[in-house]
Order: sequence, then structure tokens, then C-alpha cells
Amino acid sequence: MDEQTLLKKLRWRCRRGMRELDQLFERYLDSRWGSAPADEREAFLFLLDCEDDKLWRWFMGYEACPHAHLLPLLHRISALKA
Repeated sequence: MDEQTLLKKLRWRCRRGMRELDQLFERYLDSRWGSAPADEREAFLFLLDCEDDKLWRWFMGYEACPHAHLLPLLHRISALKA
């Protein structure tokens, strides 16, 4: 699958039940996805499979993410400017 098609599919998958999560994920796609290394892309795909309520608690710091390999990406996404 070409990169543009993949990006469109990912953008669709970034549509969550919470607008705040939509914005976080879309910012990542717009600013980092194109230059992200393979391991970071895999971590992002893993995040997209997680439940919204867990994601929100991890991003807000209400709960520690139990997946250590996701922590750098969670911090990177949280730090992206709107």
C-alpha cells in the first residue's frame, strides 16, 4: 500500500470517541508520521488499538501506561504543539 493511502486509513483510525484524542493523534500524523522510524510507527499503531478511556488516562497522567515501549511516544505526542 502506498504512503498516501496508508495515511488516509490512519487518519480514519485516528477518529476516536473523544475530540481531544482525535486532535492528539492527528497532530502526530501531520508532524511526525512521515519521518518516524519503524519502531515508533509500530508503537503508534498499537496505540490506535487501545481503548479511548485508557488512552485518555495515560495522556492526562491519571494512570501509568503499563506498556513501557509506548512511554516515549506518549510523551512525544503530548508535547506536540497545537
